[in-house]
Formats: sequence, C-alpha cells, structure tokens
Amino acid sequence: MNIKELQPRQGNVELVAEIAEIGDVREFNKFGKAGRVATARLKDDTGEIELSLWNEQIDQFGKGDTIKVVNGYVKEYQGEMQLTTGMRGTIELVKKGEKQEKATAPAESEQTEIQKTIQKLALEEEKIDED
Repeated sequence: MNIKELQPRQGNVELVAEIAEIGDVREFNKFGKAGRVATARLKDDTGEIELSLWNEQIDQFGKGDTIKVVNGYVKEYQGEMQLTTGMRGTIELVKKGEKQEKATAPAESEQTEIQKTIQKLALEEEKIDED
C-alpha cells in the first residue's frame, strides 16, 4: 500500500516507508501511568504522512530508517491524516538508515585525523610544561 492510497478511518494498513524526520519527544501521564510519544514523518514515492511513535518505539527507530507498519490505523486530526499502530499494530525495521550507520563510528581516515590532532595537542602541552 502507498501513502497516497490511505483514507481517514482506514484500518488494517500495511505500509513500507522511510522515516524522513522525528519530532520532539513529549511525555505524558494517563491514568497514573507515564508514557512518551513522538511524531515521525514518513515518506514514500507517493507522499508523506505523520506516524505516532509510542514509548519504546521512539528508541527503536531513527531518521532514515525504512519501516513496515503492520495493522496500522489512519485517523484524522485537525484536517491532517495521521497513521498510528494503536494497540494492535506493530512497526518492523526493514532497513537501517545509512545516515545512522555512518554516524555510529568515524571512518578510518577520520580516526587517523583525530589521532593526529590528539598527538599534536599532547606535544603542545608538553612544550608548555617545559617552559
């Protein structure tokens, strides 16, 4: 299913899309239980839609990840369609975003530059101590 095919109040949605961005995490307290929610913007070749990420989902996915929403539900809020997994739906990771993979560890050339900078600073510090 594509984003452009989604309709308000549509259930049993199965969709594969990329997370274009994730908004700020908001904390709430409902019925004495704390929780967190963030709004992610999903995109595919046909359009974009907002997706609610709840609690642990916020930590599982990041910008650039390709995800699959299974048994999602489309709701309408202030004239905008939003996708949610509700209590019965799930989100699966299809592919980790390249941006995150590159950000986790510096490339070998970057590590070499970092080491050179550290050595240079250490030598400068030794010169100051000698004076």
